Amino acid sequence: MEFNKIIEKKSAEAWEIYIPNLSVDCVVFGFHDTTLKVLVTRLKDKDLWALPGGYVLKTENLKEAANRILYSRTGAENIYLQEFKVFSDLNRSGGVFDEFPDTLWNKQRFLSVAFYALVDFHQVNLVLDDISDACEWKSIEELPNFMMDHRSIFKKALTTLRKQLNHKPIGYNLLPEKFTMPELQKLYEIILAKKLNRGNFYRKMLRYDILIKLDESRKGGAHKAPDLYQFDLEKYEKALKEGLNNGW
Repeated sequence: MEFNKIIEKKSAEAWEIYIPNLSVDCVVFGFHDTTLKVLVTRLKDKDLWALPGGYVLKTENLKEAANRILYSRTGAENIYLQEFKVFSDLNRSGGVFDEFPDTLWNKQRFLSVAFYALVDFHQVNLVLDDISDACEWKSIEELPNFMMDHRSIFKKALTTLRKQLNHKPIGYNLLPEKFTMPELQKLYEIILAKKLNRGNFYRKMLRYDILIKLDESRKGGAHKAPDLYQFDLEKYEKALKEGLNNGW
């Protein structure tokens, strides 16, 4: 079924089940091959890409809606979600639905509550919905042509994530269960877009006391095998709630 017919059919259903004028958009970050990536979808029959998003059922709250939307796209559960901004500019649809009648659900004015999500790249199984013909990971350095205000939403999400690094830990949702300190440092450097001193980074991370050093090392390199670590989940969760000292 072509894009226009699908949208019209979904519009009739939406008026019955969703809260009017309220939507959710999600910026999903994953880390793979030393690259920070974002999950994006491409609309059918259009050269436009979008962040995963949707509407809020009359029977759920905002975070439940975000989790439902992300589960339908990724199959991942227990995702780290952080609400970071409400986007409310006039004419946010940016011409995407101009050809449709004004009664179309999607053409109404929507206030969008934006979340960013941190996920383990390897735990995600990408799923297409019926209005998209692609669902892919894109490097934050090579983003496609976004619809509406989705590029602004992405930029604000990245800025917010960078600020979080000054007072909260990250990594648990982005790295595999076992990782090396160089891998953790690389993640921080990519998010912050700057190099960090190796010795200072190691000392600071160990001083936070959220890591467990394992009696294992990463095999296969030409140099001395680096030690493996994992997060102490109890201390990690406490740091998320109470914050960390010192920034980057």
